[in-house]
Amino acid sequence: MTDISAKIAGVELENCVFNAAGPKDVTLEELEAIAKSASSAITMKSCTLDPRTGNAEPRYYDLPEGSINSMGLPNLGYREYVNFTSVLKQHGKPVVASVSGLKLEDNVEIVSAFNDSEADLIELNLSCPNIAGKPQVCYDFEQSDEVLKQVVRVCKKPIGVKLSPYFDFVHFEQMAEILQKHRIAFATCINSIGNALVIDPEKESVVIKPKGGFGGLGGKYVKYTALANVNKFHELLPEIPIIGCGGVYTGTDVFEFILAGASAVQAGSVFMQQGPDSESVYAKERLRKIGRFHGEIKDV
Repeated sequence: MTDISAKIAGVELENCVFNAAGPKDVTLEELEAIAKSASSAITMKSCTLDPRTGNAEPRYYDLPEGSINSMGLPNLGYREYVNFTSVLKQHGKPVVASVSGLKLEDNVEIVSAFNDSEADLIELNLSCPNIAGKPQVCYDFEQSDEVLKQVVRVCKKPIGVKLSPYFDFVHFEQMAEILQKHRIAFATCINSIGNALVIDPEKESVVIKPKGGFGGLGGKYVKYTALANVNKFHELLPEIPIIGCGGVYTGTDVFEFILAGASAVQAGSVFMQQGPDSESVYAKERLRKIGRFHGEIKDV
């Protein structure tokens, strides 16, 4: 039988696919639905210091090959997610906390709080493109260096970083140097491609409201950018597990990410569109058709 297990920073995953932070993971009810699915881990919503309602609606729109969104980090505030970890661990799967403080001090406080929780991994989201007036930290290398310096200093659990997409080899190298310097446990590539614009020609208007219609592009549109980011960071950081994210819909997509250098893969848009109970990439019998490093590749 094909081995589809994975290990991230010493944490065992039954299979190499789990949910990305963001879609349908805000409430405990949604998180328990993930726990009961074939997802190998339970990634919680990227949380902020205080609860947020997020951006104005409409803020999400399905596209033929993916989606555009400007959700604005709607979440219950980090204290709720710290409390959720003990409930979620009862399902016997690793729990991944996603942290997205709006300033450095917030990230330090939130990560410190998760130290005493039952979360197995912490993913520091420095790449949300949908907060008006807040640039993506990952594109400011000096700020990224300082944030990681302060956060790693207080963190007692394996901590990784969810990265923005990069398009220049120099930027890959600059970020890789920072991640290596701070001994980051894993890197997730990529978050959505920021500030895309979709216009409905019938309505003669943009399809989402926040930021004048600008939002993060996800799904199949970003797969090849995501594969490139996974491959380059795997090359630059061979000792650090890379989690692929972006355009994962099928077993073949998963296999492509593994070939590019990913140790595991997150699914975002497909999970938003199909949910944990659908015949999606999460289904165990379909995951077993993935050839991990060799053998016949069967699509799902």
